[in-house]
Amino acid sequence: MFIQHELQIGEIFFPPMLAAGILGVIAASLTAKLLNKYHLSKYFFYPPIVFVALMAIYTILFGWIIFPF
Repeated sequence: MFIQHELQIGEIFFPPMLAAGILGVIAASLTAKLLNKYHLSKYFFYPPIVFVALMAIYTILFGWIIFPF
């Protein structure tokens, strides 16, 4: 089985980690909005660090599941 190492849009090649990172930022933003909506972010010491951690976790998960490196 051939695993593609780049994503091609037109004539431009993108690394799959870029797509995983974009998906990770979107998922972390949605999670942060849900945490703020239900007032759960008040339980975190510094919510921006939680956002960065969620972004890293989601990026790794998307990279591991959707785009196997």
